[in-house]
Amino acid sequence: MSLLFSPLTLKKITFRNRIVISPMCQYSSVDGFANDWHLVHLGSRAVGGAGLIIQEATAISPEARISREDLGIWKDEHIEKLQQITSFIRQQGAVAGIQLAHAGRKASVFRPWDGGGQVPETQGGWKPVAPSNIPFQEADVQPTALDKEGIQKVIADFKDAAARSFRAGYEVLEIHAAHGYLIHQFFSPLSNSRTDEYGGSFENRIRILLEILEAVQTVWPVELPVFVRVSATDWVENGWDVEQSVQLAKILKEKGVDIIDTSSGGLASYAKIQAGPNYQVPFSDQIKNQADVQTGAVGIITEAQQAEEILQKGQADLIFIARESLRDPYFPIHAAKVLGDEIKWPSQYERAKR
Repeated sequence: MSLLFSPLTLKKITFRNRIVISPMCQYSSVDGFANDWHLVHLGSRAVGGAGLIIQEATAISPEARISREDLGIWKDEHIEKLQQITSFIRQQGAVAGIQLAHAGRKASVFRPWDGGGQVPETQGGWKPVAPSNIPFQEADVQPTALDKEGIQKVIADFKDAAARSFRAGYEVLEIHAAHGYLIHQFFSPLSNSRTDEYGGSFENRIRILLEILEAVQTVWPVELPVFVRVSATDWVENGWDVEQSVQLAKILKEKGVDIIDTSSGGLASYAKIQAGPNYQVPFSDQIKNQADVQTGAVGIITEAQQAEEILQKGQADLIFIARESLRDPYFPIHAAKVLGDEIKWPSQYERAKR
């Protein structure tokens, strides 16, 4: 059997293979509620054979949303539909995960097909918050710098969202600390000019994540995995970099984090990134082998043999598939055929297997 289709056990959860459907925003909610689009979108990828399905960045509060159409888990009423989704995913033999997120200064934007850009408050937008009053782009509204009370609210919101996530049936929880969103904004000197205990030194800039993690762990079962998604580098001089990511990963491992989901970028609108197949895999490799922690690799991974080679080389433990899974919800079924692996198909589809 290939490594890609070998099982992986984290705490009490066993994934049937190493293929993870990466969280991808659908911008299709009203007031944070999931609907049938999310059921079919996430459910079809479970039918398609992935081991773990991670739900899109799910807002911990209304102001934490990237767009007005983001999924949310800030109130108990959100749970009922999410339970239907997680139940269906589980019935297909996959594991349901959720990514909890706060957009920070990148909040209150129009969804991509509505043109992007910030939504004015007169059109239903809201003023974003951030570590410091530094906007993402020069034309953006200046965000409000969080005070101590605001930071404590963010931590409490993550905790409450984690408790609801468990009630909704998720078995993996991922904290989104990447892509230029709020936690990443605290990490990077480019977006954090604070002079209190949440700014300045490395230890201060990572403080909010550690406090969020500690709060989440008081309500999230110890036997269920916790992931953290990081941007390994800002791709900008004097920003957050892979050396700091390695240092952070060592701390997170000690505190019980199971996987460092390793992406990059998203913080600086002017960053120059040369994207291509496997372009982020070296970051996963470096963090895995220098921090001695399990990692997930992301970024233009589109072929079965490509994914298998990443695992064979010891560059990652899980393969996160995003856009390729939008093109092909049945990527795992097709990948197994390429690699010569025999995997179970849904009974309803067996007659098309040969």
